[in-house]
Amino acid sequence: MKYAIYQMEIVAGKPSENRRKVMEWVEKTMESTSPDILVLPEMWTTGYTLSILEEVAEETGQDTIPFLTEISKRFNVNIIGGSVANKKNGCIYNSSFVVNRLGELVYEYDKIHLVPMLDEHLYLEGGKKKVSIFELDGIKMGLIICYDLRFPELSRELALKGAEVLHVVAEWPTVRKEHWHTLQKARAIENQMFVVSCNCVGTYNNVEYAGMSMIIDPWGSELSIGQEQSEETIVNDLALELTAKVRKDVPVFSSRVPELY
Repeated sequence: MKYAIYQMEIVAGKPSENRRKVMEWVEKTMESTSPDILVLPEMWTTGYTLSILEEVAEETGQDTIPFLTEISKRFNVNIIGGSVANKKNGCIYNSSFVVNRLGELVYEYDKIHLVPMLDEHLYLEGGKKKVSIFELDGIKMGLIICYDLRFPELSRELALKGAEVLHVVAEWPTVRKEHWHTLQKARAIENQMFVVSCNCVGTYNNVEYAGMSMIIDPWGSELSIGQEQSEETIVNDLALELTAKVRKDVPVFSSRVPELY
């Protein structure tokens, strides 16, 4: 299964400009690499413009969902749609949308954990639903958003439900890039699954974003890693049969004793 990850520099507070950038990237990427799955970063329509989200957030995915479904049907490609600022029931959520090749919305997730260092709770509402798996091309997968990576319970829950690939969409800062790197490897190793991440680059409001989007296999080996502070496309094929092999060779899940945890 071939992935193409857009390590994007987001234009702060300009959804239409970011959609234009993404469309141009999709057209170029599909022509040059023909991936099965495209991946976008967290809050890619607006960036972390928390103080103006009330003005730039969209209503119930009404802009992003049609945009992603149009792309998926036109190019016959699955999309891990990063996340966007999304107004629902009088609150703004950090929402991710996953669309399959047929243009069907197969999964929607609201980021559960809000970042206290950024006062996110003053602007956003945390998600109220548990993570769950979804399928693309018959493969069970999961998705978390940025700060969620620090909470291993989410990734383990997805692994226990059969996820073979974990997607992490993010706007992770350079100041904590070592955590970004280490936590992804840990999630891959402890859950014996692929981890595919998409981070952004650039600077906004004195925060520099780390890039370093990654693909890590179930052994914890880095198959791909993006550069720091460089907008680029990361492309790689996932040998998905490796997940079953690793889980057989090191039977972590059958060794669990959950009644003692």
